[in-house]
Amino acid sequence: MYLVFGLGNPEEKYQSTRHNVGQWLIHSLQKKLSLPNLTNQKKLQSKTIKGNNLVLAFSNLYVNQSGESVQKVSSFFKIPKKNIFIVHDDLDLPVGDYKIQFNRGPAGHHGIESVIKHLNTQSFHRIRLGIGRSKNIPGEKYVLQKPNFFEKIKLQKTIQRAIEDLLKNHLGPIA
Repeated sequence: MYLVFGLGNPEEKYQSTRHNVGQWLIHSLQKKLSLPNLTNQKKLQSKTIKGNNLVLAFSNLYVNQSGESVQKVSSFFKIPKKNIFIVHDDLDLPVGDYKIQFNRGPAGHHGIESVIKHLNTQSFHRIRLGIGRSKNIPGEKYVLQKPNFFEKIKLQKTIQRAIEDLLKNHLGPIA
């Protein structure tokens, strides 16, 4: 069993922001696999959907508190930490780039810090989606802004490439 968990903020006003690209990937993967919509699971503090050998989820909490939800979902579905993939925005990668990595530190990402704290390990996968950074806008404000039209198109293409890579090279049989 695998868990792909997208970080993002829960309020409607944040849905189109850079900080929510992790949730964008979850929605795209759910559609690609023809899974039903994610449903709210209050006791897990997340929205989830279980497919064959795969759980997709994102938190009902803010990014910086996401670890609590990740821990609850992974425990409930008995998912080994090595089979957890956390999807998040990354200021250190340019728009259009992504990396799938295992056993990495938080590199200043507070959502990943929360996940490490609640799982008591950094031995999980990270899908880092590049959002770039601004020379003029502090990172904590930049992530809460909507990408411009061209960035959004690049991000959507990046998400599709990351999904193909994930399905082909990182997840076991999920169908």
